[in-house]
Amino acid sequence: MSEIAERLAALVPKLAGDGAEINGLTRLTGGASMETWAFSAVPAAGDAIPLILRRGTSPLARHPGKKPPLRIEAELIAAAVANGVPAPNVVHICSEPDGLGEAYIMARVSGETLGKRIATDPAFAPARAVLARQCGAALARIHATPPVAGVETLDVRATLSGYEETWRASGLVRPTIEAAFRWLERRVPTAGALTLVHGDFRNGNIMVDAQTGLAAVLDWELAHVGDPAEDIGWICCNSWRFGQPGKRVGGFGDLDDLLAGYVEAGGAPIDAARVDFWQMLGSLKWGVMTTMMHARWAADPSAGPERAVIGRRLSETETDIVAIIERSAS
Repeated sequence: MSEIAERLAALVPKLAGDGAEINGLTRLTGGASMETWAFSAVPAAGDAIPLILRRGTSPLARHPGKKPPLRIEAELIAAAVANGVPAPNVVHICSEPDGLGEAYIMARVSGETLGKRIATDPAFAPARAVLARQCGAALARIHATPPVAGVETLDVRATLSGYEETWRASGLVRPTIEAAFRWLERRVPTAGALTLVHGDFRNGNIMVDAQTGLAAVLDWELAHVGDPAEDIGWICCNSWRFGQPGKRVGGFGDLDDLLAGYVEAGGAPIDAARVDFWQMLGSLKWGVMTTMMHARWAADPSAGPERAVIGRRLSETETDIVAIIERSAS
């Protein structure tokens, strides 16, 4: 922490004026490739400015095709904010002289990110009344944001075949997963207009105010160019409903409200079959990932119990897969 504090102390006068200092530096999350730090810039005169440092900890070359470089991620967030998307303002993209590696600094937004609380806490009832429509409007503005240079385009058939290759290599057999692959390969949508796609727009990656609803869209590291229905299908996946299966959108709202907000904000109408396709693909992808995590834990329990716990969430994806198959057959 001392090195990060020293680097930020040297940088903060550029952000908050001569004589500014840092305060309250706290690491929020950590992982193999990313760190998130909260701190405040305290100007020589005036109120403290709450900020977030997002910092890479390993070379991006180790993650080919998975995440855009943090500079591109920051540029995407800034472009989305300029296009009316509620997201944290990017205040600084770090360069080599800053000594923080690949990193950027953004405003810290107040609100709740815990998906279960957003979906079930009585205090969030006012937010739930408007949140699905707000999410639709935010997605329309994301999809209307011109992608910055360097953002990857993902092909749906290549994505589907890649996950099937991973599944086959595992040697595992789950009839529901097999059914999902076959259902999807028969229904790949006709290619339409491609747009910027958030890539991980779901309950848990949005900041919500209990009274007013959507405060900010977070976690842009999977942003890419693709089918705009991908984002809508993803937030509808059963795994992001937090025990509220009757509320298709994130456990808090209805798809009709989200789509209405989407069209009102300028998004092109998206039919139900296209949403079903991307919801199915989302649940399939997450189902494969949960199974792989459990397999890694079974092979090496020292990897930690989190992978075993996530592996149990396979049942949520299978419930979703069966429900979509039944709906498409009716």
